[in-house]
Amino acid sequence: MAPRSFFGVEDFLDDDNSRPYTYQKGKKSKNPNKHISFKQRTIAYMEPFTLDVFISKRFVSASLTHRVTSKQVAVAGTNSKDIKAVLRSRSDIPACIAIGRILAERAKEADVYTGSYTPRDRDKFEGKIRAVVQSLIDNGIDIKVYLD
Repeated sequence: MAPRSFFGVEDFLDDDNSRPYTYQKGKKSKNPNKHISFKQRTIAYMEPFTLDVFISKRFVSASLTHRVTSKQVAVAGTNSKDIKAVLRSRSDIPACIAIGRILAERAKEADVYTGSYTPRDRDKFEGKIRAVVQSLIDNGIDIKVYLD
């Protein structure tokens, strides 16, 4: 029999009869010893825009995305009709330079002048990817490149 409370109503206990029902257990992290640095916690707010570059055998596309809201601010790709007609090839280095120039113009229209780029694990920062980033820098967008 459970003890009666001051007001004559039985106290409700959880399954193991250790805590009153009003107590809520907090979620435990999977790795409680993991330390999250100040930089990891604040980087999304200090440098909110990231550059994403995708290069395939057939086309090149790049976008500037806001980290916190996940909204794309500026997008450019060689698959779009206006760029297709001008370029001779849609996947060579001159196409990458053109994508960087167009993306920089569209980013300036959206009042974005800085961004950061972290290459994916399989990507090397050379060739076509470097051409896109360098074209953005040459056209007035400050891109910080984080190489591991």
